[in-house]
Amino acid sequence: MMPATGCILAHGRATGYGWHHARVAYSLAKMRKAATHIVAIDPAFTEIVEDSPPCTIGKGARTSLTPFHSLVGSVIAQQVSVKAADSITAKVQLHLEGEVTPERVVATSEDHLRAAGLSGAKTKTIKGLAHAIHTGVLDLEQALTHPDDSAVVAELTKLWGIGRWTAEMFLMFTMHRLDVWPTGDLAMRKGWNIVHGGEGDIDPKVLEPLGDPLRPYRSVVSWYCWRAVEGGSSSW
Repeated sequence: MMPATGCILAHGRATGYGWHHARVAYSLAKMRKAATHIVAIDPAFTEIVEDSPPCTIGKGARTSLTPFHSLVGSVIAQQVSVKAADSITAKVQLHLEGEVTPERVVATSEDHLRAAGLSGAKTKTIKGLAHAIHTGVLDLEQALTHPDDSAVVAELTKLWGIGRWTAEMFLMFTMHRLDVWPTGDLAMRKGWNIVHGGEGDIDPKVLEPLGDPLRPYRSVVSWYCWRAVEGGSSSW
């Protein structure tokens, strides 16, 4: 874990506004513009776009959550199905009596968290995140004001157990950033191949540059890829 001087906000970078202002506001017109752009660049997306509602990134259940609460949800979602993640998340909230805060998590024993269905690794990650925020090692809300997605990912992944995928899901579904490209997500890669008439999942290194022409809406592209695999989800 990095010392306080390694964090974006420990450097004293003043932003003049809070994390709420850095969150991209949902816009139906923007989502329709994104869909038009995607189909124009890659016509293979025509069918899934026409068969789907406008992208809902920014309208999901996480919209009302604090950054810490939402990031805990992203950690819980690591390498499990949406259904399993939703179930464990509900149990964790119940065990914390609805108070998903750094202070409450720090004060809660690992055994109590594991009783909610968390693995040992995820318990360690969530406890570590809570401790970093509680002690001032990480000012999460301030860090989120950075306009560069890669800088936010780099900051979050300094913490044990938080990898690129977790940080990217957080950026997409909490901060509503529309140009995240989570090539490490298996379902997204499978969806890409389904859309393009293939089978299995495309290699992440092959997929990485294929997203470049689809900027600045790669998050929306990912959303359509997920729909190609899983259909709608209340967690999105």
